[in-house]
Amino acid sequence: MKKFDVCIIGAGLGGLQCARLLGRRGVRVLLVDRKRSLHDSIHTTGIFVRRTLEDFDLPEDCLGAPVRRVVLYSPRRRPMELESPLDEFRVGRMGELYERFLDEAIEAGVEWWPGTRYIGLEAESDSSTILHLETNGLTRSVETGFIVGADGAQSRVARDLGLDSNEEWIVGVEDVFRGVPVEGEPAFHCFLDSELAPGYIAWVVQDGTETHVGVGGYAKSFDPVAALEKFRLSLNGMIDLEGAHRTERRGGRIPVGGVLRRIANTQGLLVGDAAGAVSPLTAGGLDPCMRLSKLAADVITRFLSTHDARELEPYSGKEFRSRFVSR
Repeated sequence: MKKFDVCIIGAGLGGLQCARLLGRRGVRVLLVDRKRSLHDSIHTTGIFVRRTLEDFDLPEDCLGAPVRRVVLYSPRRRPMELESPLDEFRVGRMGELYERFLDEAIEAGVEWWPGTRYIGLEAESDSSTILHLETNGLTRSVETGFIVGADGAQSRVARDLGLDSNEEWIVGVEDVFRGVPVEGEPAFHCFLDSELAPGYIAWVVQDGTETHVGVGGYAKSFDPVAALEKFRLSLNGMIDLEGAHRTERRGGRIPVGGVLRRIANTQGLLVGDAAGAVSPLTAGGLDPCMRLSKLAADVITRFLSTHDARELEPYSGKEFRSRFVSR
């Protein structure tokens, strides 16, 4: 049975960020994901806000052109334009960004198991847990000193660790196009429409190369795929999609209750969507994801060296929730 200091379940942005940071610190890390390619089943639009771009070193060639203009549309499609002198948003090429982070993690010594499904866990001792995984229909087990649940909004790792789970979310779906003519500077268009996007927004994001067209809202209030098609048709005359090529469809659940309260114990912790570390407000969901993953790497490094539970105390959702509510 292989032994690792940390096993990370899920190779989305949060899991990858945590893996590469821990690997660089000499921690023996296993990173697993049920997908064989990180380009498959991407859930996020990939919008990074200025604060993230200033504080994190993201590879330039994995980002679209800067976006300084936002257009907000009322339910009657009356536009209100907002423009900033600063680069407020950039859209990440998320498949390429994931692959770059994965390459950096592997270079730092992280072991990568793609096409691997998490089955469950059992506590071996206070400092050791057995993880059961499945690859190509074969079950195998590994021993780890700590677990990171980066397995999405409906995290099985959270359940098995006895940590909090998301209970409130919206559902989003979008199409990504290439070949859409863009007039003027790249822009972020936000549409308020209680039918097409009940409880959230519909959007068109153009960064000069790709165009994202999507809708989001409470799942019980609408059919996301049907709403997306209706929204796309309503854009005739505003955005020319006639000759465009759809490269992919993205979709998934987005937690909206804020960072969960109990996101760590001596067996493991949660990052990304599993921890509720997203905020659909101001399209800034990836910022708390990046920050929480960095904090996770710091806390895990200290905990592994001391096995003192007090090292996990800074990793509590209570402080983060107060910031979320005020925001």
